[in-house]
Amino acid sequence: MLAAYANTVSSDDPLSALAVGELPDPEVPDGWTTVDVVASSLNRHDLWSLAGVGLPKDRTPMILGCDGVAIRRGHPHLIYPVIADASLPDETLDPGRTLLSELHPGTFAEKIAIPARNLLAAPEGWSAHEAACMPTAWLTAWRMLTTRGRLEPGGSVLVQGAGGGVATAAVRLAATMGARVYVTSRDEAKRERVAGLGATALPAGARLPERVDVVIETVGSATFDHSLKSARPGARIVVSGATAGHEAPVDLRRVFFLQLEIIGSTMGTRDELAELLIFCSEHDLRPVIDRVYPLREAKKALAHLADGDIFGKIVLDHS
Repeated sequence: MLAAYANTVSSDDPLSALAVGELPDPEVPDGWTTVDVVASSLNRHDLWSLAGVGLPKDRTPMILGCDGVAIRRGHPHLIYPVIADASLPDETLDPGRTLLSELHPGTFAEKIAIPARNLLAAPEGWSAHEAACMPTAWLTAWRMLTTRGRLEPGGSVLVQGAGGGVATAAVRLAATMGARVYVTSRDEAKRERVAGLGATALPAGARLPERVDVVIETVGSATFDHSLKSARPGARIVVSGATAGHEAPVDLRRVFFLQLEIIGSTMGTRDELAELLIFCSEHDLRPVIDRVYPLREAKKALAHLADGDIFGKIVLDHS
């Protein structure tokens, strides 16, 4: 089968570790099933894997990809990428939790082995490209806003950064929930585009018209001080990434005086993904797609993701 995979790892040149070619069909653990993948989408996680973050060299070759859509019993199904103890109330808190492409081969292949419970029917009328964007970026944004951020109707949200998959998802979701949404970006073109999604777009570091209830923070040290200063008393600053540095200075005086909550968030549960799909279907809410590449051009797609000049999700077509 055709697959895009980490043939080795390289912190200096992650893309050099990528290979695209034929691999054997996946082995199927007890209780799992095999399905044909028709589309997948890229995440920063794929670049980190190629760099050796979370994927040691002795675990290569490893098929990349967390997100995807597969055909099961003739119908498209989303692939939920968290492999964990399903008996827990929140499988994302399982100490042994892992994502596809870490211990088990991922979605950048024509076939995948997956637990049957990790397949959820795609919404009616959605394309495979649209559905493939949901399980990581959109699920992450949903959990940040709801379970972790506890956004209430009529609330206010700041999303740091305007172009990535989580950021565009958070803007669309929060705006649909009726929140006042502010977004920061250094890129004027991205500010113009994100304004079209229902947000007030501002230059990076700009003073907001108001302090907000929830901050969606995926950038890290470059924006974290601004996140603190933009939060109202009792606000939640929800962190799911650190693309611009993980060692952020924190003014603890502001944290305790304003009783701020700094909350980590990673992925989401299968039940949260099901809730997200219902919400999007009810509101006819679709993901923003930046570009679609054929699976054979996975290296071009990952290079496009690495250069940072994106708006929305990058998708691989497996047909």
